[in-house]
Amino acid sequence: MGSPQIVLLDEADKKILNALQIDFPLVHRPFRKLGEELGLEEEDVIKRINRLWKEGAIRRIGPIISTKKTGGVSTLVAMKVSEGRVDEVAGIKNQYDEVSHNYLRPANYSIWFTLSAESEERLSEILNEIHEKTGCEAINLPTKRLFKIGVKFQIR
Repeated sequence: MGSPQIVLLDEADKKILNALQIDFPLVHRPFRKLGEELGLEEEDVIKRINRLWKEGAIRRIGPIISTKKTGGVSTLVAMKVSEGRVDEVAGIKNQYDEVSHNYLRPANYSIWFTLSAESEERLSEILNEIHEKTGCEAINLPTKRLFKIGVKFQIR
């Protein structure tokens, strides 16, 4: 894993990134609406977002769904993975659609991720399958109390 690439942003890129964080327009043509609000053409907004995504400045545009409020369950998982197996183990666990928010940390438990499922049974099934496929120790860290904060970066 190399150093993160620095993405060069012009003023239009910064406006787009600031707007996307909170107020994504929920309309038939969201990029046209966004362009109107920012003084840009729809095609330019789309091209810029595609470039920013390819360069890594944007990882995802989409909703954040409350698993609990939709009847599901989720947990944070920490896995003990040797440095030489990180890519292999990440590839195995990332085969599951229920896995998200992956992090690599410089610690004994080096891979951390969120696992969401429709039931406790399915969550346990996935954890067991990942353990069987990798042989790696994992700690299931379910949420005891949720502290939700809104984060918006002011990109200048």
